[in-house]
Amino acid sequence: MTFRSVLTGLAVAAVLATSAQAQVTDEQRVRTVITAYKDAIERLDVSQTPALFWDDSEIFENGGVEGSFAYYLEHHLGPEFADLDAFDFRDHVIKVEVDGDTAFVSETYTYHITFKGGAREMIERRGVATSVLRKRGDEWRIDVYHSSARPIRRPS
Repeated sequence: MTFRSVLTGLAVAAVLATSAQAQVTDEQRVRTVITAYKDAIERLDVSQTPALFWDDSEIFENGGVEGSFAYYLEHHLGPEFADLDAFDFRDHVIKVEVDGDTAFVSETYTYHITFKGGAREMIERRGVATSVLRKRGDEWRIDVYHSSARPIRRPS
């Protein structure tokens, strides 16, 4: 083995290691965005969530087209939170696949919602969400978000 082939091998290994590190870093950044959205919902404070979505994002929920995140926040999510006492996610599992500047995320969870003053009965649902995140520059944000839920079925 020549000195030159050893250097070439080391250079290739360095490039592969850098590429793998970038992939891990991108996956971690994507997870951070998804987790920040979930945490904001649990805190019932969505004031900072617009920074997690691109301005031209698209939101779909339970078979409906909600529009951009800004529209969804103003006309749906924001007003609903005014009536909530708690929103609790449980058994939250996130799967992430990064492909270049696009990431595909699937989530499974259950959630429990309670209302201020016991105005309504607690809501329990099993939910799923699928997100497409885009990387623009060095920043990952949600581009497309789709969620749906159904009542939890208890064994009879």
